[in-house]
Amino acid sequence: IFSAKRRKMADKILPQRQKRKLRLYISNTFNPARPEAEDTDGSIASWELRVEGKLLEDTGKQKRKFSSFFKSLVIELDKELYGPDNHLVEWHRTPTTQETDGFQVKRPGDVSVRCTLLLMLDYQPPQFKLDPRMARLLGIHTQTRSAIVQALWQYIKTNKLQDSHDKEYVSCDKYFQQIFDCPRLKFSEMPQRLTNLLLPPDPIIINHLISVDPNDQKKTACYDIDVEVDDPLKSQMSSFLLSTANQQEIAALDNKIHETIESINQLKIQRDFMLSFSRDPRVYIQDWLKSQSRDLKIMTDVVGNPEEERRADFFQQPWSQEAVSRYFYCKIQQRRQELEQAMGVRNT
Repeated sequence: IFSAKRRKMADKILPQRQKRKLRLYISNTFNPARPEAEDTDGSIASWELRVEGKLLEDTGKQKRKFSSFFKSLVIELDKELYGPDNHLVEWHRTPTTQETDGFQVKRPGDVSVRCTLLLMLDYQPPQFKLDPRMARLLGIHTQTRSAIVQALWQYIKTNKLQDSHDKEYVSCDKYFQQIFDCPRLKFSEMPQRLTNLLLPPDPIIINHLISVDPNDQKKTACYDIDVEVDDPLKSQMSSFLLSTANQQEIAALDNKIHETIESINQLKIQRDFMLSFSRDPRVYIQDWLKSQSRDLKIMTDVVGNPEEERRADFFQQPWSQEAVSRYFYCKIQQRRQELEQAMGVRNT
């Protein structure tokens, strides 16, 4: 239970993911044929394509590998030159994948080749592309599932589509009817219906020319890709909050925060006291004395108002005559009961 609470607290206070630039470098080299070469590779002209990259302003202690940002990478070469079985180069992440800083593709050839690179980012948390109709309606193209649900709920609230009598239902407007194909649906049905509208995100597509011209060998194409990375402090803060060895230190810091807040509250009370006194000392003293009098009565269980009762004017008010009459009447009744009880005892 404690670990679960710590984990929830960590999720709330840990830094959010940050957007960074991943710089992609695409270059190639050409190796002309050498008839005098003894090995087969040297006697055939070939080129080598390199796809590399690094995170700009990477402040982490452990630099992230280039391939860790992608789910898959596909390089599509000219099908007419390399045939239907050899024109695709594919890399897909698996649980046992070893991350790398770049990819190299080597093929025989002595002519320039046009290629297409398709890079699928590894979104964490996963992101989805919305159906075009829903995307136009909500104003978002590719987002996480939670962000899409939030945008959907915001649209329902803004357009007052929730049934006023039965909150479990949503009354579809003309746009919802076109998308969900029904005039009314339950909130519980929306996740399943939304799943059918979520598509895999679009890959990043880059068209590149693999040149065999010696003058182009030093040219490198650069592209900047927006990626999301964890804040460098997240791992440190997470391990600190979830570690049982740091529980006492966290508890001590919590107590220190509590004591500091109490001290701030006391200083605020003192400040308010001084400000009120400085604005109007006479009125403040009168109010303060009344407050002290009320507190004194509560503390000592005093009934009435002793300050007023000690003055003669208090007993000259209209109610005093009636009070005296009631007092004597009660005394007479009390005395009569005592005499009746005494006579009854003697008679028996």
